[in-house]
Amino acid sequence: MASQVIPAIVNGAGGKMGREVVKAIASSPDLKLVAAVDRNPDYIGRDVGEIAGCGPLEIPILNDLEGSLGMAVQEKELGVMVDFTHPSSVYDNVRSAIAYGIRPVVGTTGLSPQQIQELAEFADKASTGCLIIPNFSIGMVLLQQAAISASKYFDHVEIIELHHNQKADAPSGTAIKTAEMLAELGKPYNPPSVEESEKLTGARGALAGEGIRIHSVRLPGLIAHQEVIFGAPGQIYTLRHDTSDRACYMPGVLLAIRKVTELKTLVYGLEKIL
Repeated sequence: MASQVIPAIVNGAGGKMGREVVKAIASSPDLKLVAAVDRNPDYIGRDVGEIAGCGPLEIPILNDLEGSLGMAVQEKELGVMVDFTHPSSVYDNVRSAIAYGIRPVVGTTGLSPQQIQELAEFADKASTGCLIIPNFSIGMVLLQQAAISASKYFDHVEIIELHHNQKADAPSGTAIKTAEMLAELGKPYNPPSVEESEKLTGARGALAGEGIRIHSVRLPGLIAHQEVIFGAPGQIYTLRHDTSDRACYMPGVLLAIRKVTELKTLVYGLEKIL
């Protein structure tokens, strides 16, 4: 019996991550790219394969998500929308996909907890799978798991995340997720030993749950990096993950595309489907 081929839309196809996703889907025999969407007027009408650098795919980039979702619905198998767009549009993109019965795989960060909750309720009502993944790197999942293990032995921790200067949101969704995972363990961190005062607002970073601080760096030359630094008298324990090529995210993206068609609800975090 022939295996099912999953139809996929890439939203944000002209972006750096979008191009990698296009190449990954095009080289996967069990996936089929059916539409490519991007708002950049420089890309509209051009072959997405040429933009992605993998050769012509005879699929033009369109600035029409609704039309692309409608086209994907016509396919025999359940479709998937991979979204790497912008924090200002991702919520509406995901709602639209769910409304069409297309399963969203979301790499765009910047959704608020309330927005994620609303999308979860919408996906539940529609019995439609949805994956929101702050970071598709297997290495980052391992870092987060190691941080949870370390938290049993350290009461002081801070997070530093470093990204390219084209990233629109701060802190990164990955750093927020890491802080949430540590906070969920139910212990407070960083008990104060002095009454602090900031000479410049924000010098101590953003305050996440349970006293965890997150610091954001934005510079050209960076891609995506994160440090979780634990401290105790006489020792520092540092966990760090560095991205040197966006190709490192593609195994996680492809896994998510394949898994989301099996889901009926919204799931948050790559670790939930590994």
